[in-house]
Amino acid sequence: MTTYESDIKTISSSEEVVFGVLSDLNNLKNIQNQTPAINTIKDLQFDADSCSFNVEGFGKIGFRIIEREPFKTIKLVSENAPFQVNIWVQLKMVDNNQTALKLTLKVDIPMMIKMMVDKKLKEGINMIADLLVKALNKLPNS
Repeated sequence: MTTYESDIKTISSSEEVVFGVLSDLNNLKNIQNQTPAINTIKDLQFDADSCSFNVEGFGKIGFRIIEREPFKTIKLVSENAPFQVNIWVQLKMVDNNQTALKLTLKVDIPMMIKMMVDKKLKEGINMIADLLVKALNKLPNS
């Protein structure tokens, strides 16, 4: 598996608040409404433990939460993807109302495909982290 990690980002909320939002994928609806539309992603569907969407030119992909470690880690696995994808959301309290966030993406892709998408995955994991931080920084501090 190839591993991609986002830069460490800081959110202006407690780890309890951030974890509460990110550990229920229904909350992605609210985050989605606060971020600009990504033209290649359509038909987003959410419930507490899973989400799915269609990626233009690729097809339907989904993710399901498989583990929640309160205030620290949320682990997701891919569903309906042509290869195995794992995502870890790691949180760490920096201060009373500051939480560090890091995303880790592990992808089991063939070497030929990796050569084509490597740069996009490196950029994409940071873009997703930035979108999450932007939306989460709008949360009330608790």
